[in-house]
Parts: sequence; structure tokens; C-alpha cells
Amino acid sequence: MKEKLSSSQIQTLLETLKNRFLQHSYRHADCQWSSIEEKLLINPSKCRSILLMEQTGGEPDVIGYDAANDQYLICDCAPESPIARRSFCYDAEALASRKENKPLHNAVDSAAEMGITLLSESEYRTLQALEKVDTKTSSWLLTPPEVRALGGAIFGDCRYDRVFVYHNGAQSYYAGRGFRGMLRV
Repeated sequence: MKEKLSSSQIQTLLETLKNRFLQHSYRHADCQWSSIEEKLLINPSKCRSILLMEQTGGEPDVIGYDAANDQYLICDCAPESPIARRSFCYDAEALASRKENKPLHNAVDSAAEMGITLLSESEYRTLQALEKVDTKTSSWLLTPPEVRALGGAIFGDCRYDRVFVYHNGAQSYYAGRGFRGMLRV
């Protein structure tokens, strides 16, 4: 989906986001919807990214504001890892290394195609502090280069009322592991 969104698509998306924003005010106590809407209306490519987050099951919502960069943080807030983004290995190198039973795609490139980035470990912990997610699934996280250079990648989940960050071979993929993304607007 590289084409521009129509004005009716943007309005429908903004209505969905506004409703979610109002329903989950604890995620963004110090943010005003009118400021976010204004930024989105002048950045239609961001609306495209959010629509893709929505269409793949991410349930995007604002989880904070970065005052230093004047950006709102929009994150996948679905209770479980977005369903249409599961069963992916970590990145293109990992995908290329699989000789058989290749997954359809990889998390890093899929996120880039959507115009979002994988959550870092600290961003994931911030989300988990707002509400427990991934209690039955897990999500690939932006992996430090030194871990990736050794063939690994990290992912997180929440079990036993606690957030865990683990490692796995980057080429692995599971039906219950997907990825969550972040968009700065």
C-alpha cells in the first residue's frame, strides 16, 4: 500500500484513533487529541503507517510524548502480538539463512515497509508498564548489533506478571511470535 490515502480513509482512521485514545486515556495522560490530530493531518505518510498498523492487528495508540523532539509516540497496543505480523523471522539475513521452511517475511523489513520501527527493549518495557501485553504471545524487539552479529535476536513477553526479554536465533520463527512497532509523529 504505497498510494496516498483518500481524505475519507484519513477521516475514518482518525475517528478510530480518537475513539481508542479516549477509551485508554491512562496510556497518554498528558496528551491532547487535537494536537495529535493536527500533526497527523499534516503528515499523511504517518497516517498510512498507522493504517497499516491497524490493518495488521496492532491497535495503535499514543503512549507518550517526546518533548525534546516534539513527537508523539504511537505504538501497537494490541493485547497480543499483532496477528498478521506473526511467524516472521527477525531480519533479511536470518530469512536468507533458512534453507527450508522459510517464513513469509521478516520483522525488520516488514516494519520498515510499514514506516515503523521495532520496539526497543526500553520502549517495550514502557509499554508493559502501561499495561500487560504479550501474555500468550511474544514480540521481536530491536536487537543490539553485538547480539545480532553473533546470530541472535531478542524478544519479549509477559509471564507470571513479569516482563521477560529473551534471546533466540534470528532465523527462528513461531506462530506465537510477531513484532510490535513504534511511530513518531
